[in-house]
Amino acid sequence: MAFQSVKQLLERAASENRPLWETILEDDIHSQNLKREDSLNTMRYFWEAMKTSVENYHPDDRSNSGLVGGDGEKVRQANRRGILFGGDFFNEVITEALKVSECNACMKRIVAMPTAGSCGVIPAVLVPLVKERAISDESVIEALYVAAGFGQIIATRSSISGAEGGCQAEVGTASAMAAAAVTHLGGGTGLMCSYACAMALSNLMGLVCDPIAGLVEIPCVQRNVIGAVNALSCANMALAGVEHKIPADEVIDAMRAVGDSMSSDLKETARGGLAGTPTARIIVRELIRKNQFHSEH
Repeated sequence: MAFQSVKQLLERAASENRPLWETILEDDIHSQNLKREDSLNTMRYFWEAMKTSVENYHPDDRSNSGLVGGDGEKVRQANRRGILFGGDFFNEVITEALKVSECNACMKRIVAMPTAGSCGVIPAVLVPLVKERAISDESVIEALYVAAGFGQIIATRSSISGAEGGCQAEVGTASAMAAAAVTHLGGGTGLMCSYACAMALSNLMGLVCDPIAGLVEIPCVQRNVIGAVNALSCANMALAGVEHKIPADEVIDAMRAVGDSMSSDLKETARGGLAGTPTARIIVRELIRKNQFHSEH
């Protein structure tokens, strides 16, 4: 990717008088030596795969460990009974985030955007939004290019790996990508998209990666919900005209510095955070007893 910063991306789009998504598309075409339709078809494929991951959810499925499965259906049913707060759209976002993340834990097909551990965030926001606002697939494709552009810059300037930067680099990045995508769908400018991205990253800065037993299950699945809800709140603020006082590039750099300063125990090693709690250690021992887990973990 040619863009090393959000500022550079926004300046290119402005100088060429192109929509932000089109600037990112053109960069993809040139950097990968693709035809325009090839790039678009790839993004369409990703969108169809996201929708399929939602459709393929089954509430009876459980991960090999038995720790994950069925929670998406619990939220859906509770919302149908009218006992939840926030309305249908809000609770569908929660439901879809759980469903897609559970599909990942159950070894079903998902789109790692940007990672498998954060795969629930973007579809959790986009799938319900398409239903709520009758948004066309072509508009979603545009939004996915916006998400991808911001995600690539974060990956370049910082990291999208929990093992390198903590969960702020995975769910945090996914949330920032989703926030920018939703802002675009709401008619926001490129600058507004950058504000949404910066706010989403700021809100999750310092989030540790502490999977119990080293499995991308607990607390990863529920953190996808937080990433999705965070993305929507930040997109709404940006669309309302709320600015973020720290530029997106500086937020990304700060996230990198925070990740670098984190103890290795808090970066996907399953030693610190929730993974180090007494209950988590009991879970690990039980998985070892059932031969679901190797003792070196």
